[in-house]
Amino acid sequence: MSPSVLLLILAIAILFALERTFPLRRQKQPLGRRIVVNAVVAALAIAAALMIVRPVASWLLEAVSQNRWGLTGIVQMPVPLQGVATFLLLDLSFYYWHRANHGWPFLWRFHNVHHVDPDLDISTSVRFHFLEIAFSAAFRALQVVVIGGELWMFVIYESAFQLNTLFQHSNIRLPITIERWIVLIFVTPRMHGIHHSKRFHDVNSNWSSVFSWWDRLHGTLNLNVPQAAIDIGVPGYSEPRDNRILQLLLMPLRPQRSYWSAEWKLPYPVPRDAGNVLPE
Repeated sequence: MSPSVLLLILAIAILFALERTFPLRRQKQPLGRRIVVNAVVAALAIAAALMIVRPVASWLLEAVSQNRWGLTGIVQMPVPLQGVATFLLLDLSFYYWHRANHGWPFLWRFHNVHHVDPDLDISTSVRFHFLEIAFSAAFRALQVVVIGGELWMFVIYESAFQLNTLFQHSNIRLPITIERWIVLIFVTPRMHGIHHSKRFHDVNSNWSSVFSWWDRLHGTLNLNVPQAAIDIGVPGYSEPRDNRILQLLLMPLRPQRSYWSAEWKLPYPVPRDAGNVLPE
């Protein structure tokens, strides 16, 4: 087992223990059933990643390294600076990819499977439709060709990406004074929890993957929402049957329901207590 896999397993164990001990939001469904559903969906996604993403990425990375393709290969710069540039460009491009998954109806059909989870915790971080992973493979191939870089640069970014994906989806209540500092740089559980809200305005915000400043730069940062006011999920897919394994796998292939009714596009019906939320 590779060190990166061991690191992810250790991170999952630690974050799971922390979110059980210091929960941020009250869970609506029994944990056991959700873990089974999310684990099965995740297993298919991981299989798709191993069969599609890894072989394609490995082949392209070797070709890019040998031929100096991509922006960081064309522009001459010291290796450390090239590593930093590669990391930042990968993270920025994932911001746009995440927006595309919400903005393009075809991609949203598949990404919706991730969002209809009625609770948000570390198990949600691996709950993606396997066809979304296949589409992501094409995007990652484009990243490699356009951005360029060495293999170790992609390994470092991928490790940071996976670890922060686990962290931001976790249901951990960090001390608010600490999280207010962390969110200045990184995506945090409170910030990403807002993105998983049923509110139309909230789900269309906070698209960053690792660094939170991409949302700041694009005007899509949304922090002033009390966690107690957040209802996780997608309004049009809130029935218990919507979170059955077979339904989730077939959901993108079926005619889509209306995702948000008018009431979910309205402002919050409760006051926003500035003492319990992150600062804008």
